[in-house]
Amino acid sequence: MWAARQAARTLSQAARPIGAAATAVAAGAVASCNEDHIGAQELHWSNHGALAALDAKSVRRGFQVYKEVCASCHSVERLAFRNLVEYGAWSEEEVKAMAEEVEIVDGPNDEGEMYERTAKPSDRFVSPFPNENAARAGNNGALPPDLSLIVDARAFGMDFIGYTKNYFGGADYVYGLLTGYTDAPSDVKIGEGMYYNKYYGGNQIAMAPPLLEDGVEYTDGTKASVEQMARDVTTFLAWAAEPNLEQRKQMGLKVVLFLVVFLGLIIAVKKRVWSDVH
Repeated sequence: MWAARQAARTLSQAARPIGAAATAVAAGAVASCNEDHIGAQELHWSNHGALAALDAKSVRRGFQVYKEVCASCHSVERLAFRNLVEYGAWSEEEVKAMAEEVEIVDGPNDEGEMYERTAKPSDRFVSPFPNENAARAGNNGALPPDLSLIVDARAFGMDFIGYTKNYFGGADYVYGLLTGYTDAPSDVKIGEGMYYNKYYGGNQIAMAPPLLEDGVEYTDGTKASVEQMARDVTTFLAWAAEPNLEQRKQMGLKVVLFLVVFLGLIIAVKKRVWSDVH
């Protein structure tokens, strides 16, 4: 018993520096990310919680906003057309027709040359620019980021299994950025080709306000206010960052239930086996 207590005490003492270091790293990460999260308001998102799921209608509307507004500059290269079918908000026919509208560069062929072909559902979404130089040339020298992981990239905290993913600022930051364009204060000088955004680090951003009132015509009749479009496209990007998150949640719940039942069986067997000892 004494040896066990000594071992436990030793492990506890050894763990203290590790815990302190982890706390310091986490605090530094939050402080660093807070520089880009200037007063972004905390909103409620439908995927918060262990059993919560994204609003499928909002995801679909958000994809429409991305396709009609954002896709001219920003890519989602980690996302494939078939992911839309797997999510269930789009039919196979819709996604196939969507892919057939896109031409992608493939190859090389048997002659060693690259060629263009019609996209298939298994292909990933293509970038609107052929290379980084072309992207910068079309955006006043600024490089539009790929949006596949933008929500996760802007989050400054997460749990171990993703149940509270996006809770620590990622989705809030994207929404705030899209709705944060205002006139600059009189004492602030805006650089040439820059725009004032109260939620962007430094408050000056090269991207013009992307969302305008009634900028898209939603197919489901929802009014396309700037706030509604920002929430919908943020919801879509939250899904794009983790297309399989809901399936992982369901699998995690099944594993937890299995472990609970398994633990109950172990306790029952233990009591049965040792019942005659006492």
